[in-house]
Amino acid sequence: MDLFTNTHRGCSVPDLAEFYTNCAVTKWVVTSTVNGHQIRFDASELGEMLGIPAVGFDVHIREDKSTPGDERLLELTQKFTQQPEESSFQSVRKGEMMSLHRLLFWFIIKNINPLGQGRNLADPIDMCLTD
Repeated sequence: MDLFTNTHRGCSVPDLAEFYTNCAVTKWVVTSTVNGHQIRFDASELGEMLGIPAVGFDVHIREDKSTPGDERLLELTQKFTQQPEESSFQSVRKGEMMSLHRLLFWFIIKNINPLGQGRNLADPIDMCLTD
């Protein structure tokens, strides 16, 4: 984590650029090289580094893309929109997410599951993985 933190700018821009330039995802493992150091992590290791659970990754990558159920999707919608009164599950726009969810979603759509440019909506499977 020290690689990406800099108290003056928020992150080490050259190191971060080098990380993304060399970043590859193979068999659900992220690898990169920065300043000659090999970096390698999977979903559970990333969760440990960030201090967050990695639950949901297995749902996202499984062949059976059936959703985890209406109750779980409603719970995720309420969590990601920060609206506990929400009564139906739906995809959630990045702008409706709190900062941490937005950051994790951004990392997922750029590195783990890059489906296209300008993705602005987290679908149910995206929300499971982000959560």
